[in-house]
Amino acid sequence: MERRQFFNWIAAGTLSGPGMLHATAQGQENCAQTQHLEWVVEVMKRMQTIHQGMTRRMLKTVFRDEGGLSTRRERTYVSQDCPCFKVKVNFEMAGNPDPNDQRAWLDESEDDIVSKMSDPYLQFSIMD
Repeated sequence: MERRQFFNWIAAGTLSGPGMLHATAQGQENCAQTQHLEWVVEVMKRMQTIHQGMTRRMLKTVFRDEGGLSTRRERTYVSQDCPCFKVKVNFEMAGNPDPNDQRAWLDESEDDIVSKMSDPYLQFSIMD
């Protein structure tokens, strides 16, 4: 009887052991994928809180400046959560600037208004 129990135990371990390990690994992988997807969804929702008509100051609560060429009128911003999530933003100057003053567009203002914003996209970081 003892010998039979031993063989049953070996058979059960052989038949279910690797499968159990695979199922456990697969379950952990599915869990990690679900967590990653949930994180991406939360970051996307946060990025979508910014829209046309908001100020640069409001935009900077969700995004930060990206390196590269930009002007006061147009700049690329990256998500504070992940620098690979980006948007291109166009601005209208705050206040009533003199239309003949070319220097007015040199200094960004936190009160500049978002006039247009691209859909979020993925791209590696630009460092300069």
